[in-house]
Amino acid sequence: MKAIVTGTSRGLGAAIATTLLERGIPVLGLARQSNPALNGFDASCTQATLDLSDLAALTRWLASDEMARFLADEDAVLLINNAGTVAPVGPLGTQGGAAVSQAVSLNVAAPLMLADAFVTAAPAATDRRIVHVSSGAARKAYAGWNVYGATKAALDHHARAAVEDGVPGLRICSLAPGLVDTDMQVQVRSSDEARFPARERFETLKRDGALLAPAVCAAQLVRYLLSDGFGADATADLRELASA
Repeated sequence: MKAIVTGTSRGLGAAIATTLLERGIPVLGLARQSNPALNGFDASCTQATLDLSDLAALTRWLASDEMARFLADEDAVLLINNAGTVAPVGPLGTQGGAAVSQAVSLNVAAPLMLADAFVTAAPAATDRRIVHVSSGAARKAYAGWNVYGATKAALDHHARAAVEDGVPGLRICSLAPGLVDTDMQVQVRSSDEARFPARERFETLKRDGALLAPAVCAAQLVRYLLSDGFGADATADLRELASA
């Protein structure tokens, strides 16, 4: 078994990669910066430096066949599309076209491109599993998060439609991880309240210790990903799975 994980330089992506490596599963990490903490796993971890919001760069990387070489001859393969951005935050008319374009590229286009290439790159695999890291914002609207929520909702619907495709040996789930104590949460709490009215709620969650440590969330996510029940539903919430 081998796994590809995006956004491994920090936060949840780094924690997911570490959890997989500790289980003896080799990882190919894709991120804008390499993560020195993963170097201790030696040959089990390969890191590719890649800005996934740069779709031209991603297209070139996919054409390099590095993914196919990493997954070659594996019977069971995993793709965890974790990288994402919460920006731009704010109502329509305040976001800017460049920021919207970058968010859609990173949060939607890159995961869909990787998912398509992943299936093609592992033709010998009989067990192929894809996780899109989604968000509760995909399923509940928040003022100021129309771009973020829409991009995560796109991942949800991609997973639903991919299930209908019936690709042999493929299981996919767009999984909301819950409230995780990452840099994204720091960014949320530093938002201008006029642009993101729910900021106080997230400040309270941090103050009350209600945010999940990335390592704990990663352990729950990987446990579900490797379970027999993975992919039973195209969309899911990790908090509900963990409490079941």
